[in-house]
Amino acid sequence: MKTKMKVIFPVALAALVCGASAPAATDPASTNPAAAAFGTNSNPEATMTALFGDPVIAKGKGIEIKQSQLDSVASNLKQLFAARGLAAPPNVDGQALQALIFQQLVLAKATDADKAKGKERFNTSLQTLKTSQHLTDEGFNQLLDKQLILRGQTRNQWEKQNIDQATIPVVLERELNINVTDAEAKDYYTNHPADFEQPEQVRLCDILLLTIDPNTRTPLTADQQQAKRKKIDDLLQRARAGENFTNLAAQYSEDLASKDNNGELPPLSRDRLGPELAAAAFSLTNNQISDVIEMSSGYCIIKLLEKIPAKMLAYTDKIPLSDMTVPDKIKEYLTQQKIARQAPAYLEKLKQASGVEILDPKLKAMEMAVEAAATNAPAMTPEP
Repeated sequence: MKTKMKVIFPVALAALVCGASAPAATDPASTNPAAAAFGTNSNPEATMTALFGDPVIAKGKGIEIKQSQLDSVASNLKQLFAARGLAAPPNVDGQALQALIFQQLVLAKATDADKAKGKERFNTSLQTLKTSQHLTDEGFNQLLDKQLILRGQTRNQWEKQNIDQATIPVVLERELNINVTDAEAKDYYTNHPADFEQPEQVRLCDILLLTIDPNTRTPLTADQQQAKRKKIDDLLQRARAGENFTNLAAQYSEDLASKDNNGELPPLSRDRLGPELAAAAFSLTNNQISDVIEMSSGYCIIKLLEKIPAKMLAYTDKIPLSDMTVPDKIKEYLTQQKIARQAPAYLEKLKQASGVEILDPKLKAMEMAVEAAATNAPAMTPEP
């Protein structure tokens, strides 16, 4: 399904609603999309706090925002832009500050039922991620633990952050009385057939040997890389000589997204693969094994299990690798559209009622610029 999901206004709030810090497939050049999405930098926010303290930079009735919170969200936003191949705007701190203000204001309106629904949505999204990437609980936890160590964050803190983010749209749906009917969903499906074309896909097994450190993303030494190349060449010879490819993947592959599934990756279209992998995968015949593929992250060999022809999703179909049906996905999308239209005025009312005061003059000017720009700008439209 090719529908682009509009993100809730403003851009900064959208980053929080969509969970910019949560794992997501963002690096098409990797055969391990979930692993690639995890950041690998040290924790600069903690360093800045240690050096300069953690002053309050904005406050209002029921809200208080500290510099460390702003630094963290600004960092997430920069990652969000970078993941889409875009340069972060100069007023990214203003966007981050507006995000934090609106987040606290909206969450203050959350009922117990809202929080429970937000937690349910977070758990569903997490399970969908694991299913779509063929990640076991153990594999996912290994990836997450590495990220949390680098961020200086606990599992409980990470879960609370993401549950809060999932709760924001729940509150807005209720507060704005948002409702999408079955008739609206069916009408959208009828009038947007191109959105429901599923492109040709491939099912692959892969064996990946990394030439970078998985924690720091820094290249291995030349000798280490040479040893990896010799090893992948040997594995290719063994696979082509008749050894079971899945057994080799389970034993030797360093791709955590597929290793625990005997090397099998989820069905992938061309746009979900890097150019090198796409060229190799779509040129193979069933059960054929590729040559060694050189990528920025390592050496890879793949085996084609199946080519899945392009098709049109029926209205009653389920979205691949998801528990959602086509009508569910359309209703989610149309709900976001309605929120995007109604949220600006509502959020501004909350801000005025709270008497929010920005204490840093530079940040105040940046936040005002964000407001002015967002008033006339269309909603952001990232790929789902």
